[in-house]
Amino acid sequence: MVDSPSANAPVLIVDDDRDVREALQLLLKVSGYTSVEADSPASAIARLHEMSFQAALVDMNYSRDTTSGVEGLTLIAEMARLRPTLPVIAMTAWANIEMAVGAMRSGARDFIEKPWQNARVLAVLETVIAAVPGRGNAGAATEDLGSPDDTGLIAQSASMRRVLDELHAVAGSDASILLLGENGTGKTLLASRLHGASRRAQAPFVRVDVGGLAPTLFESEMFGHVRGAFTDARKDRVGRFEMADGGTLFLDEIGNLPLEQQPKLLRAIEDGQFEKLGTSLTRRVDVRLVSATNASLRDLVDEGRFRRDLLYRLNTIEIHIPALRERCEDILPLAQKALERSCRRYNTPALPFSAAAERALREHAWPGNVRELEHTMERVALLAGGPRVEVEDLRLTPAQSPAPPLASGTLGGITLESAELLLLRQALQTSGGNLQSAAEQLGITRQSLYRRLEKHGLRGGDDLAG
Repeated sequence: MVDSPSANAPVLIVDDDRDVREALQLLLKVSGYTSVEADSPASAIARLHEMSFQAALVDMNYSRDTTSGVEGLTLIAEMARLRPTLPVIAMTAWANIEMAVGAMRSGARDFIEKPWQNARVLAVLETVIAAVPGRGNAGAATEDLGSPDDTGLIAQSASMRRVLDELHAVAGSDASILLLGENGTGKTLLASRLHGASRRAQAPFVRVDVGGLAPTLFESEMFGHVRGAFTDARKDRVGRFEMADGGTLFLDEIGNLPLEQQPKLLRAIEDGQFEKLGTSLTRRVDVRLVSATNASLRDLVDEGRFRRDLLYRLNTIEIHIPALRERCEDILPLAQKALERSCRRYNTPALPFSAAAERALREHAWPGNVRELEHTMERVALLAGGPRVEVEDLRLTPAQSPAPPLASGTLGGITLESAELLLLRQALQTSGGNLQSAAEQLGITRQSLYRRLEKHGLRGGDDLAG
């Protein structure tokens, strides 16, 4: 029995409700995961002795006790003892602060409330799995931060090695890190690897998609609320700052944070203090802050859309992640690794690339960066007929090439709203109307895409023609 979660290992689902298990199993299946079910704590422990898992979704309440979460806490603690590197996500319909904090202290990496949002389950699952360096070495030393593994982190190019050297140098500190780079360059993966190489590796790594937060939910999501704080606050909610206490809080798409919310975040960062909605009790947390954006925060500061003092709190160390076209030496190794993962996932034979296909991969502009390359390899795994991957199997089209760079400080004569609409239509067209694929091309969450589509009056596949 190997205590090392691998990319093709299943996810363990532990819940005494059959409907819940089946719903989660279906969600994971359509997202490319396999799963194994357990209907009780005893069954879950038995499963752990039988096989390896890459993550576990664990209910907090079972038939003996339906509200306290004691059975779930006991189970999580035992799972942490048996499989200390296994990422565990706690789930419950009776969410409260004490239970969430207790789950984290018992060994859970994150916490999800029932009824869940599918996108959040998948995002949390992806994050906790990626946060395990080397697939099973959460306490890895900093010198292992750049070691190749099945998460897709490959750095043969000089530009990417410099990034890893910089991350290595700051991993042991608590300095705030700002990761800059285009969508799809791997900022989330690098943030999770940085956490795994830090002294906080055994504490939670909590990711927040700032661009996906509705302004009305910002305070509740970040700081939590108590029951009765507002009309729909029927129970206490633990916030992301509190979940990340002792660990790392990763603020993705930080450039999309509305100006009116920035002072609230600034105060929490400066003092480590905040108040939950509905109470005046001040809470203190200890978190290491890592942020990421594809925007120029300095330009946003000059435009009056981002606070200068908040920028200075975020960018103690500023690291630029190169685009894939700037690290050509990494393209073929990344493609080969991604193809191997996809072939394992779909149980298809791994094929070598022809010389022409290799040349096409190196010459393609990759506007979607590593994310685009991974989706390309997934298509190849499903559709290539062999015995080699040929150029036509890659299905690289001119529509995927980046637009010519605009002059500095301009939008090529169009407004920001028009540019956003143009990008949305292009993403819908190149994805064939698949909203998940379109969101990934744009580097945003599906929820964020929904809001933008609604804003422009688009309806997914109905608007491909423009």
